[in-house]
Amino acid sequence: MKRLLAIVCLLFLAFSASADRVKVRLFSNNSIDLINISFDLGNYDIYGADSLLIEAAVGNDKSVELIPDGRKVHVVINGYDYGTHAAVNFLATDTACILCLNPRNIKQRTYEGNLVVTVGKNGKLQLINDVEFETYIAGVVQSEIYGAQTDIFRVQAIISRTWAMKNINKHKSEGYNFCDQVHCQAYLNRCVRPDIMLGTMMSSGMTIVDSLGHLIETPFHANSGGQTANSEDVWRSAVPYLRSVPDTFSYHMRQSEWVKVVSEDKWLNYFASKHKLDTRNDSIRNELLTFSQSTRKVRICGVPLTRVRTDFQLRSTFFSVLYDSAAHRITLSGHGFGHGVGLSQEGTIRMVGLGISYDSIIRHYYTGASIAYDETHPHTYVENYINKIAQIIEEDKIAATRSTKKDDWLGRLFRLRDREEREEIYTPDDDQLEQDWLYDW
Repeated sequence: MKRLLAIVCLLFLAFSASADRVKVRLFSNNSIDLINISFDLGNYDIYGADSLLIEAAVGNDKSVELIPDGRKVHVVINGYDYGTHAAVNFLATDTACILCLNPRNIKQRTYEGNLVVTVGKNGKLQLINDVEFETYIAGVVQSEIYGAQTDIFRVQAIISRTWAMKNINKHKSEGYNFCDQVHCQAYLNRCVRPDIMLGTMMSSGMTIVDSLGHLIETPFHANSGGQTANSEDVWRSAVPYLRSVPDTFSYHMRQSEWVKVVSEDKWLNYFASKHKLDTRNDSIRNELLTFSQSTRKVRICGVPLTRVRTDFQLRSTFFSVLYDSAAHRITLSGHGFGHGVGLSQEGTIRMVGLGISYDSIIRHYYTGASIAYDETHPHTYVENYINKIAQIIEEDKIAATRSTKKDDWLGRLFRLRDREEREEIYTPDDDQLEQDWLYDW
């Protein structure tokens, strides 16, 4: 009876919409004709549509192979055939559960939470991760930015959370909230670093709003090259909080500068054939061969720089032209990487390193915007969560020379959260075994 109740609860979680969970399509840019699924942590119940496929929950002693068969999914578990099903659902039996996904000829990834596998219209497998919202945000932060300081991750978490909340229904018609690519936000693995989780949790409840209190769009890019761009210079609409600002913080970073060499003929023929410019005209030819940007411009000879960037596969639109008449070639000397609108990630990394606060960084890149905090957020719970992660990070520094169990920090953290949710008293000094955390539903 207890197991039946647990199954009902899990099914409810898997098939109902919830404000604190999201559905993310994984490997959305890939065609998957076979995938092997194993289990790094915890146990899963496996369902074929609405019936339990295997009585005992499966863990790290099991391996599941899924193959599309018409419009259904063919299931093989540890070499035994379990038939074909319209959908295969992997439902986590507790909080600390991790799936290891190995599609054929695609790099392995791991994710937390539940998984639903179906066959799409293209006859290939479609994977949707049903996961807690903040777990998703932590995975996005890990996928989107590099660094080693907590406030870097806090800033990225705030802008990623804001975007997700504003665009929660982006793929609603397709049965999920987001994809895992930059069309939405990169979500290429679960968060495996406690420092990234710490930054995410320290931003818990925080979003960015405009002067009217509305959630803003939060575009970001790798490096502005020294000046961000106005939204209308890249897209069509002028947005008051997406204004061009000086950004010296983006200088002297990994992706501050770039160079591309193009032959003179290729450069001039491009503007002549594609944009119908008379490159024999001395004035036009001279501008194309001596074009310079000390501050950002929008066009070259009337041609949008965004078009030039796309057609020549340039890192940014912020470049100048250096002409070598003897060699009949030009060098595009560029600054930055990305569209240039909104927040510069490498500028953020630099600002954090200089001791500039996370909220000042956000105000620098999003003109007139501010951080809003959800007052209904469980303050004590989040504080305990943050304190435990910080403690785990310090313990790991001390124990850096000894081998520890994989993802032990994650297991410890989840057990803390489970205990908090049961409103039990947590004493961090108690030396308790894992089974002490178990309880009867």
